[in-house]
Amino acid sequence: MSLLALEDVGLRFGGLQALSGVGFSVAAGEVVAVIGPNGAGKTSLFNAITGYAGPVSGRIALNGARIDGLPPHVIAERGIRRTFQNGGLFGALTVMENVLAGMHADIGGSVLATILRLPGIDRRERAASRTALALLEQMQIAHMANRLARELSGGQQRIVEIVRAIATTPPLLLLDEPAVGLSPVARADLVAIIRRRAAEGTGVLLIEHAIELVMSVADRIVVLNGGRTIADGPPAEIRADRGVMEAYLGHG
Repeated sequence: MSLLALEDVGLRFGGLQALSGVGFSVAAGEVVAVIGPNGAGKTSLFNAITGYAGPVSGRIALNGARIDGLPPHVIAERGIRRTFQNGGLFGALTVMENVLAGMHADIGGSVLATILRLPGIDRRERAASRTALALLEQMQIAHMANRLARELSGGQQRIVEIVRAIATTPPLLLLDEPAVGLSPVARADLVAIIRRRAAEGTGVLLIEHAIELVMSVADRIVVLNGGRTIADGPPAEIRADRGVMEAYLGHG
């Protein structure tokens, strides 16, 4: 059974058909990249999967159970974590507080209780803090753990958002253009983390314009154009596909 399965998924905004007949799957431990030109429907696809856009036609299932039509917080509770193209940090909280806020379900209690370190969650919070700090160190940003998120550069904020998403080792991780604003070193660290999470059994679905990063990390690539799937296969096959070259890379 696939971890994530999409069958004939469609999404319409008024008169615009954003997605039409999209279908593919993601297995546990598999890294699947979604590529395509601007306006192809990539972010609409992520929004459909995570409940931020609807109504959706077709079928979206996680571990065999349908999730299309569920609200975003319920889908997140089922085990899907995502990052957003334009970020989503709490600017008035520190880097560490942002990561811990994303881990509140594992720590126990409310987000506020996690941030305020209320009694009853100390032991779990200490364990969560160690996990968060280790990930921040891997992404070479641990020295900023006590800085406010709003004081960070765009690239640094992107790193923190990625750490927050992966800190809970979710069954399925959706990354929306994670490499934007990252230095070459940070991109290499990102690839290492994605591979490590996949090796631990997490399914990863990512949108990314950095084609060489995609080719280096993806087990499979799904290509969208005009809201439709035009190709689905391993990197070498996609690179050799003339239709992909014309639609995405801009030449034949």
